[in-house]
Amino acid sequence: MASDLNLSVVGATGLVGAEMLRILEERQFPVSKLRLFASPRSEGKEIVWAGEKYVVETLKPGCFVGSDLVLMEVESPLSREWTPAAVSEGATVIDNSSAWRMHEDVPLVVTEVNPDALASHRGIIANPNCTTMVLMTALGPLDKVAGLERVVATTFQAVSGSGQKGIDALEHESAALSEDGFDLEPLRRSGAN
Repeated sequence: MASDLNLSVVGATGLVGAEMLRILEERQFPVSKLRLFASPRSEGKEIVWAGEKYVVETLKPGCFVGSDLVLMEVESPLSREWTPAAVSEGATVIDNSSAWRMHEDVPLVVTEVNPDALASHRGIIANPNCTTMVLMTALGPLDKVAGLERVVATTFQAVSGSGQKGIDALEHESAALSEDGFDLEPLRRSGAN
């Protein structure tokens, strides 16, 4: 990227939001200004990112003014409410919910498969669900070379899809089954939904 971005992350204290922040820091994503948003119960919480402390805010009108990019990691109803606000305030939104996936005017992008679709966005970029996203990185090139006609896939969704409460419940239940419990750190870090 040519210059650092003013980045906002909505859903920053959730399992996936926290994983997004970890990956952005690990890959040294070029950020000039970072703002973190979450639900009212997380307001005021401090998160350390790239060696600096950031205070979690709640969403309110005007909160996206000055943001170049918004990573939206919230449930679909919240995305439908706040994504248009972010776009009207000048930001481009990458939405991780199902809210915009089937909208005619919103490109559904898997960058390894159809990066050219980014050129047609009007402020909102959708991505497929986690299972489809991973599957498309393998199927996209196969389709290009061989032309796929049909794919049958079965998925078993991770407990992490239910968020931190689901992981905590599994940890508690596994501890009851095993003296040592199970190592759930891979689930926490995966951020799978």
